[in-house]
Amino acid sequence: MPQEFTYWPNLVTMFFEQAARLGDKEFLWEKKDGTYTPLSWRQAADRCMNISRGLLAQGIEPGDRVVLVSENRPDWLIADIAIMSIGAITVPAYITNTTDDHRHILGDSGARAVIVSTARLAKALLPAVADCADTSLVICIDDDLDTGLSLGTLVESGQDRTDDIVALAATWGRDRTACIIYTSGTGGLPKGVMLHHGAILHNCTGAEDALREIGLGDDVFLSFLPLSHSYEHMAGQFFPIAIGAEIYYAEGIETLGNNMIEARPTIMTAVPRLYETLHRRITRGITKQGGIKEKLFNKAYALGAKRYRNPSSLSPMEGLMDRVLDKLVRDKVRARFGGRLKALVSGGAPLNPDIGVFFTALGLRILQGYGQTESAPLISVNRAASAKMHTVGPIVRNTEVRIAEDGEILCRGELVMQGYWRDEEATRKTIIDGWLHTGDIGGFDEDAQLMITDRKKDIIVNSGGDNIAPQRIEGVLCIEPEIGQAMVYGDKHPHLVALIVPDDAWIADWTRDTGKHETDSELRAAISAVIDRVNASLSNLEKVRHFLLADEAFTIDNSEMTPTMKVRRHVLKARYGDRLEALYR
Repeated sequence: MPQEFTYWPNLVTMFFEQAARLGDKEFLWEKKDGTYTPLSWRQAADRCMNISRGLLAQGIEPGDRVVLVSENRPDWLIADIAIMSIGAITVPAYITNTTDDHRHILGDSGARAVIVSTARLAKALLPAVADCADTSLVICIDDDLDTGLSLGTLVESGQDRTDDIVALAATWGRDRTACIIYTSGTGGLPKGVMLHHGAILHNCTGAEDALREIGLGDDVFLSFLPLSHSYEHMAGQFFPIAIGAEIYYAEGIETLGNNMIEARPTIMTAVPRLYETLHRRITRGITKQGGIKEKLFNKAYALGAKRYRNPSSLSPMEGLMDRVLDKLVRDKVRARFGGRLKALVSGGAPLNPDIGVFFTALGLRILQGYGQTESAPLISVNRAASAKMHTVGPIVRNTEVRIAEDGEILCRGELVMQGYWRDEEATRKTIIDGWLHTGDIGGFDEDAQLMITDRKKDIIVNSGGDNIAPQRIEGVLCIEPEIGQAMVYGDKHPHLVALIVPDDAWIADWTRDTGKHETDSELRAAISAVIDRVNASLSNLEKVRHFLLADEAFTIDNSEMTPTMKVRRHVLKARYGDRLEALYR
């Protein structure tokens, strides 16, 4: 492991040293006029220093909070590092935030300044700025606003300054706060998580150590998860910087397939929801093709799954067939992801093991990681040579984990947050004697790989006192092609019920094939048959006895999902609680 991973004093010095070493090598790629265009390491570093001097000229001081609202793009990374370079603190905000969301973050953080990418995103932001007395500076990257500065004007304001930004950056220690990342609010009002430089550097060390066996070097990342989330902030930005990789920025989730082919990433990070969607699209497409293609695909999957479960279980004939199908089937699947992926990394929520086996069997290495914003975020991740889809792998380097008496996962090390911003009570409840109480339930298997059972606060305790993990049941439901989304419900009740969103593409096929309207009782009967099928694989405690069809899909726009596509249970319970309760009458 390079010594710098341990001894870099901060994230900014890491970036500037990599930029000095790599110079004119391509670094950041952005789509312009239909073509990906690169920015070199040297160009990115120069832009960082210019923005840093502009911020100093505008009176931004060490410790000041600067909110950053932007799509994933080179300017996000450059602005983030420019803020940290002068000792200020980046406060990332989601581009999907409402004015009320922005108002909470600006007011709670006491932000001195805001950097926003476009006038479109500024529409929801500026009314919140007007209500926050502390926020005195607005900078827009692309457009001129009626209030605030353009990025060009900001840079011009610092042109006469002679500050040595690289030397200034080197004065900040690993224990200095780098960013305040607001949790995405799955259970209520977001809290600001204070992460220091050392926590994210610790994560970079752990990631490099865990992924070294896949052959790191000349790597390319495709960034599409929100950089305002700690997962992408570390794994999609600072880890690529640490290993000198290139970063392509996806245009959006709807163009991700094309962007993968264009960028040809070697490492890609995503959340389980994306893998579930890809699994559904791939299997549906193969079923529609039918014939010999479907048979070959299914055989490739079956042999790959058998090999995953026991590498020595294939007979000589099966081994030969498996190698042939690698060329006929798996190469085509890999090509859809760009053709040179070393690993897909899943994080942010539990990955259904069957989904993991599916991609593994089709020749795509998928490694599940685990962590949370409060741990910057990485705590554990699968290793390529010993990946188990029902685990989240061994604990990362220089990290301690133990299981409390009630099954809660506790974590200790440099990765642990400094605390919640301006919330000492919540900090005391979460960090006790140096141990981060994750709120997750789990344990270790015989190979010291961590297994996650569920969120402690999401555990359903039925009327008989039994503990039931809803996320496992939801994962089993959502792997069915007919079900797009699900939430299981049943606290203090004798059995479980569920809120179901049928899959849109399946409904379209169903209405065409049956001639029935999706509001007909036949739709409920079709979904009921699926639930019965799923129940056959569940224990009596886990069976879903009744269900309710949701009014609409869970989305970010209706606040029923976080920007990283996790279900906001408290929002769904508030909306559907009475109707779910009625299922018990």
